[in-house]
Amino acid sequence: MSIKEATPVVPAARRTPPPSHPSGRHRAWDEVPRWQIYLPLGIYLLFTLIPFYWILLFALRPSGSTSLVPWPMTFDHFDKVWNERSFGTYFQNSVLVGVATLLMTTLVALAGGYALARFDFKIKRAFMLALLCSQFVPGALLLVPLFEIFAELQMINSLGSVILAETVFQLPLSMILLSNFIKNVPYSLEEAAWVDGCNRFTGFRIVVLPLLRPGLIAVGSFAFVHSWNHFLFALMFLNNQDKQTIPVGLNTLMSADSVDLGALAAGGIIAAVPVVIVFAFIQKWLITGFSAGAVKG
Repeated sequence: MSIKEATPVVPAARRTPPPSHPSGRHRAWDEVPRWQIYLPLGIYLLFTLIPFYWILLFALRPSGSTSLVPWPMTFDHFDKVWNERSFGTYFQNSVLVGVATLLMTTLVALAGGYALARFDFKIKRAFMLALLCSQFVPGALLLVPLFEIFAELQMINSLGSVILAETVFQLPLSMILLSNFIKNVPYSLEEAAWVDGCNRFTGFRIVVLPLLRPGLIAVGSFAFVHSWNHFLFALMFLNNQDKQTIPVGLNTLMSADSVDLGALAAGGIIAAVPVVIVFAFIQKWLITGFSAGAVKG
């Protein structure tokens, strides 16, 4: 007589429901009514959009009109500032200064940031401290020595003086940001490229540089916007009207006796639109770059 082994029957495991919140207790954000969230955001949005609408109103309505709606709509103010007030020339000069500052700041900050991130040298801490302290020095304090230097170099009334000054003032923050961003890239990636036969420059270009795109976009956009909006250097180092930039051009629309509000509003829109377009396209990269470069990996 054969004895068959009986397979024990294992009872099915009971499904335990997920722990529920104690009665009468919920998470804090579940108890907040939606209107308490939307009301402050709506007030903030209202205070933000009203100045923009006011500028559009003065720029698009005819001169002498007191209507709160820009109708009938006119573009005479834009035609006036672009052609009669030479804003076309100011716009070209600002683009040239902004793009040149962007390229020079990014290239120099990339080299300096890599050195700070990958190499150790005796005065590294002192150099980093000097970079941080330089951010507390206002540009107006150095106008006289900078003017003397550019005068000796025969760079007064040249866009190169503004580009060089803007680049120098953007470099400390840009180098610190990029050095922290490079530290987040594992050093083993570069070592693997060296093992495969790449030198340091080739390994950096192939392996590290593609990973730095958010940081480069953040640094470049910050340098471009700062040079685009900066008023002081262009006012001090540029004399001829055909060399001026948009911030100085906006200042020429205001006189001691009167202010052409329509032309000033149109000029303000011309100055703001390129920056808004740039930030609309690079917003994702900009936030990623600043958040990644703000902490040490």
